[in-house]
Amino acid sequence: MSTIVALSRRWVLLVGLGLLAAIAFPIFLNVLRADSLPQVQLNADSIEPRPIEELTGTNVTRDYANAWRDLAQALDKNQADHLDAYFTGFAKNNFTQKISDQKTTGVHVRYVDHGHKVKAFFYSPDGGEMQLLDKAQLEIQVYDGGKLIYQEDAAQDYLVLMTPGADRWFVRSLEPIAGSSF
Repeated sequence: MSTIVALSRRWVLLVGLGLLAAIAFPIFLNVLRADSLPQVQLNADSIEPRPIEELTGTNVTRDYANAWRDLAQALDKNQADHLDAYFTGFAKNNFTQKISDQKTTGVHVRYVDHGHKVKAFFYSPDGGEMQLLDKAQLEIQVYDGGKLIYQEDAAQDYLVLMTPGADRWFVRSLEPIAGSSF
């Protein structure tokens, strides 16, 4: 009888530890992923024709940061599937082509992201699109195979179009702007 009780207690302990691990491990991974996100500061004070809700602002900021993290990984590793979660449309097509070109030449780009100051200026009345201006601070490194051949600290402005999906916002267009300021 005492052997059965001891085995039952071990089983309960193992199940309990398994449940704890199942709950804690995804939280731990999310903390690690959140730490690796670039910093995005969203200013929507002068957005037109309507203001954005607080939750929408939080979601756009989070999803835009995730998109930049995924873009940096996709370009560095030459793996276009990293774009699937937060890119669609022209942006996804353009970066998929850039990755294909990188594979062909053997040269790849690595972004070290130092943050984004984003100004939201348009939010459609139906909530179907948001346009942003992004002042990104990037360190751009170009590698030929594993050898660094070029490095530059760059302040780059981007015109961004984001559209909502079922559970997140997608970057539909991400175009560099030459000589802009905002």
